[in-house]
Amino acid sequence: MDSILIVDDNQAICSALSLMLEIHGYKTLVCHTPEDAIKLVAEQDISLVIQDMNFSRDTTSGEEGKRLFYTLREQQAQLPIILMTAWTQLETAVELVKAGAADYMGKPWDDAKLLTSINNLLSIYHLSKQNQQLSRVDSERMQAISQANLCGIVFGSGAMQRSIDLALQVAKSDVSVMITGPNGAGKDKLADIIQANSLLHDKPFIKVNIGALPVDLLEAELFGAEAGAFTGATKVRIGRFEAADGGTLFLDEIGNLPLSGQIKLLRVLQTGEFERLGSHQTRKVNVRVISATNADLAQDISNGSFREDLFYRLNVIELTLAPLNQRVDDILPLAQHFVGQGYRFDKQAQQAMLAHAWSGNVRELENVCKRAVLLAQSDLIGVADLGLERFESRPEQHLEQTAQPAQASQLDIAQSVNSTSAVSNNISEPTNVSPELDRSANYEPSKSDIEAALIEHNGVIARVAKSLGLSRQALYRRMEKHALSSKK
Repeated sequence: MDSILIVDDNQAICSALSLMLEIHGYKTLVCHTPEDAIKLVAEQDISLVIQDMNFSRDTTSGEEGKRLFYTLREQQAQLPIILMTAWTQLETAVELVKAGAADYMGKPWDDAKLLTSINNLLSIYHLSKQNQQLSRVDSERMQAISQANLCGIVFGSGAMQRSIDLALQVAKSDVSVMITGPNGAGKDKLADIIQANSLLHDKPFIKVNIGALPVDLLEAELFGAEAGAFTGATKVRIGRFEAADGGTLFLDEIGNLPLSGQIKLLRVLQTGEFERLGSHQTRKVNVRVISATNADLAQDISNGSFREDLFYRLNVIELTLAPLNQRVDDILPLAQHFVGQGYRFDKQAQQAMLAHAWSGNVRELENVCKRAVLLAQSDLIGVADLGLERFESRPEQHLEQTAQPAQASQLDIAQSVNSTSAVSNNISEPTNVSPELDRSANYEPSKSDIEAALIEHNGVIARVAKSLGLSRQALYRRMEKHALSSKK
């Protein structure tokens, strides 16, 4: 409830104002001298002041009210103050309003007008306080970020900033952190930031991509193996946990860990103990674990492919990275970073990048930028240098379409040339849209269309792409989406 301070030497006026304001839901405080008003504002949480301009008998100059007003302004610059007097002087009113007085009213006052003024001023006052708090929090956050080691990360979106804020917040602790998000979104970069700003920043930081390790060697890689433990093991192998002892172990693609490995990992997380493959000697390590996955572990738990108890051990704190197409403000800063200061993008290229779906996230953007640098004829990168399909833009992104039809045709040809040069084989057929096909710009082949084309053209990708009016890259993406393979 807002507290309103009434400052007037007339007890009847104070009582009348208090009654009216309390009826309308305000809490009121009353005093009769400037000295008491100054003390109350310093000690109490006051939201608004209604003050008289004259406090001594037979005084009408308003000097006492002016002094009180300026003193209150020095105490709280944003505090709304309504000045009231029976001796309205235009010059004084203009001076004080310019100095920050919220309103200036004569006595007797109009109840409706006064209440409207109070409501408006309190709304503005609270919004101002909220803005100050947000500004202060934002300033503190930016100061913390400026002092942190961000490992060269480039970002411009609020979503990425919030992820970095949380990463910096949890970095100082030793709890397990799980980073979730799609492939190529930057999960490993976030892990780097956590390690670089942790108390273990100068300790070992071992990275393991679980998905890249052979299943039959995975346990040996993580926990080590004695000589002769398996065929080809001619010497002792130090596992990643031993190598990371006293530091941090980053387990990427943790969802690919088989159940046998999950049991051993759970034991290490709980007790710090494990045995090398082929050994009965129990070893003990102290390792902080950061894990990452693009999988839906909740679904994996429900179908029995991932242990629920291990999930809760790994997921003490979860950091979620949004896909790049949900962090639009990151796209252009990242693109400029990838091409370097020697290149820039024209307006159409910028629009194309902002509209593209970026199914491969930051990794795809980096590859597109590297290709654009190689293809660009000058330091100005155009939309044709990017090789992005227009029909794969995000439908919710309403961007100005500046390319003319003739330009669009040139883009299609450039995309086909880029795609052909990117995948070298013995087939030299062009991959642009076949002239006999009458495809609309929004044509999207279904799974059955692609399957039929694969059968018809014996799995020859160039011919299948041509028949469907797609580039090879676009066809490969759709085949991956529908879990299709070529049949030769």
